[in-house]
Amino acid sequence: MKRIALLILTNLAVMAVLLISTRLLGVDRFLTAQGLNITALAVFSLIVGFAGAFISLLMSKPMAKWTTPGLTVIHQPRNADEAWIVDTVRRFADKAQIGMPEVAIYEGEPNAFATGAFKNSSLVAVSTGLLQGMTREEVEAVIAHEVAHVANGDMVTMTLVQGVMNTFVVFLSRVIGYAVDSFLRRNDENSSGPGLGYMITSFVMEILLGVLASIIVNWFSRQREFRADAGAAALMGRKQPMINALARLGGMAPGALPKTVAAMGIAGGIGSWFATHPPLEERIAALQQAS
Repeated sequence: MKRIALLILTNLAVMAVLLISTRLLGVDRFLTAQGLNITALAVFSLIVGFAGAFISLLMSKPMAKWTTPGLTVIHQPRNADEAWIVDTVRRFADKAQIGMPEVAIYEGEPNAFATGAFKNSSLVAVSTGLLQGMTREEVEAVIAHEVAHVANGDMVTMTLVQGVMNTFVVFLSRVIGYAVDSFLRRNDENSSGPGLGYMITSFVMEILLGVLASIIVNWFSRQREFRADAGAAALMGRKQPMINALARLGGMAPGALPKTVAAMGIAGGIGSWFATHPPLEERIAALQQAS
């Protein structure tokens, strides 16, 4: 609940920043004179920006179950391997002081992910490829990494970042669109309401600003991967198993995950501004350098 309260406070803070910034820059006076209600636009931007991100957060666990091929939640272990996985998740969850996540196995190449809106109502899933291609100690490290994501509240954190970026994209694209349209139609005394210049400019700016926002969101995503690696090392009591697991992943072809959970996988896109995960070499080096 604390993080949901943080989400609400962030909404209010973003609105305040938008309104104060436009007032200090004098943008609100210019656009108000042109017929644009800045306050209404800020509220609209917040609703549009955060609504999608917040709904995605609340739907993250059921969506993961629906969209991950071959995913089976372990309600009652059917064999020793499933019992070991459930016990491992429980051990790390207890150590991280979070509620016991649901545990699942899915068919696919090596990967794993965690998802869920709340720390005490999450899901940790591992692939059959991961279980077959790693030692038990390495699988433990991967599970610890995913539990660390849950304990760190990374799902809510990324929702906050995405929501803020969405809000600024919606707000700025329309402000710029309205300003350009007003300039183009400055000598048209019969004009009323936004014209073609507004629609084209706001559309183009929404795409360009959306690309920039994606770069920022993915930068945050890469930073939380380093933190989850360190969290896994702390949960296991030593860092070598996590280093070994990452090194093992380097020799594998990680399986693709549905878009809804891709950012929370153990491995993802590598080596670009748009990657959700840092290169494995950088993650290993960060663990090796950690005290």
